Amino acid sequence: MSEIKKVAILGLGTMGSGIAQVCAQSGLETVCYDVQQGFIDKGLAMIHKNLDTGVSKGKYSAEHAETTKSLLTTTTTLNSLQDVDLVIEAVVEDIQVKKDMFRTLDTACPEHTLIASNTSSLSITDMASATKRTDKVLGLHFFNPAFLMKLVEVVKGLETSQETVDKAYAFVEKIGKTAVLSKDTPGFIVNLLLIPYLLDAARVYENGLASAIDIDNAMKLGAGYPMGPLTLMDMIGIDVCVKVGDILFDAYHEPKYNVPPLLRRMVMAGHLGRKSGKGFYSY
Repeated sequence: MSEIKKVAILGLGTMGSGIAQVCAQSGLETVCYDVQQGFIDKGLAMIHKNLDTGVSKGKYSAEHAETTKSLLTTTTTLNSLQDVDLVIEAVVEDIQVKKDMFRTLDTACPEHTLIASNTSSLSITDMASATKRTDKVLGLHFFNPAFLMKLVEVVKGLETSQETVDKAYAFVEKIGKTAVLSKDTPGFIVNLLLIPYLLDAARVYENGLASAIDIDNAMKLGAGYPMGPLTLMDMIGIDVCVKVGDILFDAYHEPKYNVPPLLRRMVMAGHLGRKSGKGFYSY
């Protein structure tokens, strides 16, 4: 089984930049792709800031940070990905955008390349259908912030081979994470269980049953959660929670996945959480 030595990360937003950082810190050559140089520059700035902060806090050496930075290269052309072993897509959560990208990658990348999506809820099997290498397509779902969170959901599409899964597990171990295997079902493991909990917390707040801080403290101190549900939604992004909730509701048509009206109004008002400076809390 060939080893993954060079990876490409598509989309250098919050998730993509975090995944790129993790890969480079693990000694992998890492190509960072985005559609505009400005997006790449912003993503690299986030990575450099994280690394410099780590050095200042004594988490790792300045030499390690510089080595990590040197392993990062950039491109704005998908067709340049002709020598990578693994591609991880972390672009907008839109199935057509992802399928179009996978179709291009299938032509651009060598035959052995694995193509993975960081999607939190969309179908891996559907994405794979845009390629002629359905056995080499899978999900690698990281969690935010990717450079800190230890879990990666490895998602096996209907035609994903066992060899691909084995290579994915070896890759996840190499970058210091823990893998869990999920079938290709909307929400996989974490979001299937997490989203109803978050939406219920929003309903409790919307119905005026308790304040945001009391809801969060209740779950932290009463249930042992490291973070309250409303704080977590602010960190994930209210818009992302709405998007994933809608995807799950469309898939299962169960009331527990129905997004409360309050969250839609928050998105309309631009109250998206930490990234906009205001959500359930102000930042």
